Amino acid sequence: MKGDVILVEEHHRTAANKIVTEILDLIKAKAARFTIAIAGESGSGKSETGKAVQDALLMHGIRSILLGQDDYFILPPKSNDAKRRDDQDWLGPHMEVRLDVLDRNLRDAIRGRSSILKPLIDYGKNTITEERVSLEDIQVVIAEGTYTSLLKNMDIRIFIDRNRLDTLEHRTKRNRGKEVGDPFIENVLKMEHKIIAGHKQLADFIITKDYRVIFNNE
Repeated sequence: MKGDVILVEEHHRTAANKIVTEILDLIKAKAARFTIAIAGESGSGKSETGKAVQDALLMHGIRSILLGQDDYFILPPKSNDAKRRDDQDWLGPHMEVRLDVLDRNLRDAIRGRSSILKPLIDYGKNTITEERVSLEDIQVVIAEGTYTSLLKNMDIRIFIDRNRLDTLEHRTKRNRGKEVGDPFIENVLKMEHKIIAGHKQLADFIITKDYRVIFNNE
């Protein structure tokens, strides 16, 4: 999403390096493009971890692109917030997010397309446009977002296990609008927590609230 703030810190890089080390052989063994999902609650560090994974892959000579679920919302941020406040049912992956479009972009990437046409949200302008993204020399596609565990076209799923209390400091640093301290937003985060509580079980890797990496088959 254009205008978003990404603050990559050392704990993001440490977790990303550990995961990338574990999946390098899988990436190299796959003939088609490899896909990675990074999911978790709002403010858990999905975008930062995604960028850290992208950087870690590049250190091994593997080029990737990072797709943010925020670009796939049906409505731009301010309009989506207004809709949530007006309609209590307007929340969750099957209401406000075009996961089908994101899945289609992933499918096209796996099938070897040279580019994809994706939505692009401008946070400041509260608009949605489109952009064409080149996939030339891209070996890995990373999709980060709250509900990306549900995407079909995924090789590896990562879940960041941090709730709204764990993420308060990060959400404050990010300073997106006036979210922190808004009772309505806090209630949305409580509901979001319930929606994705079971998504952790879908993950191959879990990043704990103190950013340790756990292999979910252990």
